[in-house]
Amino acid sequence: MPEVREFPPNTKHIHIMGVGGTAMAALAGLLVAKGYRVTGSDGNIVYPPMSDVLANIGIEPMVGYNKENLTKERPDLVIVGNVVRPVYEEAVYLVEESDIPYMSFPALLGAEFLNQTHNIVVAGTHGKTSTTSIGAWLLEAAQQQPGFLIGGAALNFDTTARAAHIPSEGKGYFIIEGDEYNTSFFDRQSPKFVHYRPHAAIITSVEFDHADIYRDLEHCQEAFKKLVAKMPADGCLVVRGDHQDVLDCVVNPLCEVRRYGKGQEWDGRIDELHTDRGSMTFSVLHKGKVIGTFESIMVGEHNLYNQVALVAVMHFYGISIEALQQGFLTFKGIKRRQQVLGQPNSVMVIDDFAHHPTAINLTLEGLKMRFGDRRLWAIFEPRSATSRRNTFQSQFAESFDHADLVVIAPAFNQEGIPKDERLDVQQLISDLRARGKEAFCWGEAPHAGLEWNASASASVIAQSIANNTQPEDIVAVLSNGGFGGIHTKLLQLLS
Repeated sequence: MPEVREFPPNTKHIHIMGVGGTAMAALAGLLVAKGYRVTGSDGNIVYPPMSDVLANIGIEPMVGYNKENLTKERPDLVIVGNVVRPVYEEAVYLVEESDIPYMSFPALLGAEFLNQTHNIVVAGTHGKTSTTSIGAWLLEAAQQQPGFLIGGAALNFDTTARAAHIPSEGKGYFIIEGDEYNTSFFDRQSPKFVHYRPHAAIITSVEFDHADIYRDLEHCQEAFKKLVAKMPADGCLVVRGDHQDVLDCVVNPLCEVRRYGKGQEWDGRIDELHTDRGSMTFSVLHKGKVIGTFESIMVGEHNLYNQVALVAVMHFYGISIEALQQGFLTFKGIKRRQQVLGQPNSVMVIDDFAHHPTAINLTLEGLKMRFGDRRLWAIFEPRSATSRRNTFQSQFAESFDHADLVVIAPAFNQEGIPKDERLDVQQLISDLRARGKEAFCWGEAPHAGLEWNASASASVIAQSIANNTQPEDIVAVLSNGGFGGIHTKLLQLLS
């Protein structure tokens, strides 16, 4: 059965391949809310927070991309995530042997959920999840009942995705995290966000990332140019105006362009840091004049400008400053974005998704601002397709400058990466020490053999950290994966 672009008639049971991914789990929530029966498979055990998200909507992921996932109970439609490779047994059966219709996640989303709404697409190398989460809550606080799809779990909502309320007159709002990664193995040329029918868009930053699919920065920028080309004439494009790599993507836009950043038409300033409650007061300036002052728990310069961008978008849609003030003040945060997991024996454990050098640097800088002079540990797992490579070998050493102690775990599964392209963790440790950091590589590296597992390695790391922490320490765990369940292990050991 070939790929389809519209829902097959009488669809009741939908199966999602790659259901453990943040966006795919969010999609599962949307589909369950619309009354579909949803099942899903993933290549590995799914860890929190996404395992919790799936459990809350009644989905127990099938582990492994096996043929029997589709033959044991035939679904009416299969949604294929971009982590799925065409050689997987389940994919081979789906495409070559079965008559089950299939489509990509972005194609489904655009066709089924984004055709009656003003869609706000949040794009960029960094800040997508945080900005989307805050934006969804700002619209909710303004009584707009938006739809949203977030690549993470925002603490103000009990779901990562929902459909928009469509008013009797006009359109509703849908805010969505726009990823530049490709769509699926059968649609490798299209970034996800080109399917999202944008009416407004934010581009927070453009840097080289996803080294497994993009050659260099210029190749990444081509993806963002496709997003700009999709903007309608009555829409609004909000871009980081003090970043030339972003401006290079804004080629012949048809719509209004609002530039934000230092010295731009839309600017911001941090007025006060509240280290006692972990928040900041900030002002947003339009053409040099303060149009609103707000308080937010999202601290740091990068969070400041993400929130400035949101004010610029909300202003375009006529959302009042008073509604925005209430929204920022009551925003609770996002799981895995500077999320405080606990403080056993006065040691604070924080979880964050940062895995790119810039994101690590900004996250640690924000934590230093948020918590003052408390000793800061950075525990980093090189797990993403880019961080396991030596693409940013030298930049990684600089990204930990705001940490007091650094622990680098062995890189996760580098078997499929040529040896001369792999991140050298021992060299990174040497570089960190040369910069005056206390730096260590704890844990056991993956190797051929059944005796190794991520959980056992994480236990070694957690025990070493617990043996060396002091009261009032901040321990920030940085990984875009489950890290072998290290967060729970740390909390238990520190208790």
